[in-house]
Amino acid sequence: MGAAVVRDGRVLAARRTWPAETAGRWELPGGRVEPGEEPEDALVREIAEELGCVVRVRGWLAGSQPVAGGRHALRVAVVDLVGGDPELREHDEIRWLDAPSLGDVDWLEPDRPFVDALRPLLGGGPL
Repeated sequence: MGAAVVRDGRVLAARRTWPAETAGRWELPGGRVEPGEEPEDALVREIAEELGCVVRVRGWLAGSQPVAGGRHALRVAVVDLVGGDPELREHDEIRWLDAPSLGDVDWLEPDRPFVDALRPLLGGGPL
């Protein structure tokens, strides 16, 4: 699952460093749900591990996208940053993008539908 970390009309984008086939491409950060873990708890844990900050889930964007050859499905939550500032731990660059800047980075394919869905939210529209 992915986190659309939204602050001041911008969303956080993170550039991957691995695996080789996705290195240099951009994503909404996040990770996998462990057995017995709730999706919201997994996302909070993953963001703490990947970016060293604390988030709170506000709500989920509609739909899902297949990842890992269809073995998993990507869902994305809109989250608020409630503690700390994002740090580079597993990514080599992060950027805060407003709606007009969303096309400035090379998003991974599974993230693209969610990025498009974020445009109204970044313009001040409701979730």
